[in-house]
Amino acid sequence: MKTKTQRDALLQSLAFSTFCVMVLWVIQSAGVLFDLPLSYLGIQPLTLRGLVGVVSAPLVHGSYEHLFNNTLPLIILGGALGYGYPKTRLKALGFAWLGSGIGVWLWGRPSVHLGASGVAHGLFFYLFVIAVMRRDARSVGLMMIAFFLYGGMVMTIFPRDPQISYEAHFFGAMGGIAAALLFGKQEPKPEIKKYSWEQVDEEDPIIGDAWQQPSSFEDDGHQGADHNAEDRRR
Repeated sequence: MKTKTQRDALLQSLAFSTFCVMVLWVIQSAGVLFDLPLSYLGIQPLTLRGLVGVVSAPLVHGSYEHLFNNTLPLIILGGALGYGYPKTRLKALGFAWLGSGIGVWLWGRPSVHLGASGVAHGLFFYLFVIAVMRRDARSVGLMMIAFFLYGGMVMTIFPRDPQISYEAHFFGAMGGIAAALLFGKQEPKPEIKKYSWEQVDEEDPIIGDAWQQPSSFEDDGHQGADHNAEDRRR
């Protein structure tokens, strides 16, 4: 029953993250079909209008290819976050989201920065750092899955391609790390499963702890040895 509950929780978390990504696809499609100026929702560093993008930039993307590249990371990392850390998932998401946006607005290059890749980096680094802190089986397992699939995010927080906002990646990662350090201890560790051979046997209601007492044979042997030693001394 417990395994089924955990499986259901994982499926629900993946379903919710998938639904959120579908919303991003609807927004992108609406922008293309109705020729909406979605770039106005991006971040323009150090401009008053660009402040709106601190909240709205992860909701819009420059192209379908850009959104496609973020889709699977958001689903998998979001699902792992929701499943493994139900008490702090919203805090982690908020720190990754706002940390990326505020950092880009303050220190980003003069351009329009948009897309959810900064949020994805924040989720990845949250999963990584909190696993190092907790070191329980679930956290390490989720971190290893995330690292196996998206370990390259460790390098994409540095400038590589001028067309990619590494600033969003970097500050999103910093937001995820900050959330892990601040809230990581709020998550209770999962119970450690104990197998039957690890259980302490209960005392027999009749025998009790008599098995720990010396037997009458051992008492007779000790007494006989004492008498023999006394005879030799005589």
